[in-house]
Amino acid sequence: MSAVLGALVPVFLIIALGAVLKRGLLPEDSHWIALERLTYFILFPALLVVSIARADLGEVAVLEVSTALLGAIAIVGVVLSLARPTLCRALGLAGPSYTSVFQGALRWNTYIVLAISGSLAGPRGLAVAAVGLAVMIPVLNTLSVIVLARHGENGAASNRALILQILRNPFIWSCGIGALINALHLPVPAVLMTFGDILGRSSLALGLLVVGAGLRLENLRRPRLATGFTCLVKLAVLPALGVAIGLMLGLREIDLLVVAVATAVPSAPNGYVLARQMGGDAPLLAEILTVQTLLAAVTMPLVIAAVAHL
Repeated sequence: MSAVLGALVPVFLIIALGAVLKRGLLPEDSHWIALERLTYFILFPALLVVSIARADLGEVAVLEVSTALLGAIAIVGVVLSLARPTLCRALGLAGPSYTSVFQGALRWNTYIVLAISGSLAGPRGLAVAAVGLAVMIPVLNTLSVIVLARHGENGAASNRALILQILRNPFIWSCGIGALINALHLPVPAVLMTFGDILGRSSLALGLLVVGAGLRLENLRRPRLATGFTCLVKLAVLPALGVAIGLMLGLREIDLLVVAVATAVPSAPNGYVLARQMGGDAPLLAEILTVQTLLAAVTMPLVIAAVAHL
C-alpha cells in the first residue's frame, strides 16, 4: 500500500502544481500549447523507445500477459462503442465528450505502472510492465486516434485521412522502434540511449503539469456524471476483467500482479494532449484524470491486496 500511495501522491501534487502555475507564473495559453507539443512529439516517444528497447522479456509470460491486457481492453472498448448512442443520451455527451470518456476508461498511466511495478516486484516487475508498454500503447493509441478522428471536433473526413492520422501518431511508431530494437538486439550507442532516457524522464513532470494547467478546478466541486461513470469503468471494471482473464490463462504472482496494476491505474495524461491535438473534450478529460488519480489512492491498494491473496 505504501508503494502505491508513494507513486500516486506525487502524481497528484504535480497536477495541482500545474493548476497553480497556470493561474500564476504561466497564465498564457501559448506557454502550455508549446509544452503540449514538446511532450507529444518528443519527450514521451523517447520514454517509450528506451523503456521497450531495454526490457528483458526472457522470463515473462508474454503471450498470456498480452492476452489478459488486450482482452480486457477489447471487451470494454467494444461495449463502449456499441453503447455510444445510449451513453451519449444518458450522460449528456456530445461527440468530443464521448472521446474523453472512451480515453479515460481505457488508457493507462505508464509512469505509475512503471513506478509501482518496480517498487513491488523489482526488475522482473519492470520487465512484465514493458510487455504492457509494447502491447497496449500502440493498440490504445490507435483506438484513441480512430475515436477522436470519428467523433472529435477535428474529425477525419475520409478513411485515408484517418489512416494518415494513425500513422502520424508518434506514440505508435516509437513503440515500433523500441520493439524492433529489443527483438533484433540492434546495437544502439550508449550515448543515444542515455540521451533518450533523459528526454523520457522529463516527460513525466511536463505531461502532468499540462494536465493540471487544463484543469477547471470549479468543476471538481460537482464532477460530471460522465466522470463518475468513467472512473467506475477504469478503476473497477477494467482491472476485474484483466485479473479474471489472467487467472483463466494461468497467470500467478508477479505476472498477475502487474496485469492488475496496469489495468487499475488512472488514465494517461498523454490522452489529454491527444485530445487537445485532435479536438476532444480536453477539460472533461482533465477532470476525469484528476478524480481518477484521487480515487486510485483507495482503489489500487484494494485491487493489489485482492490479487496478492489469490
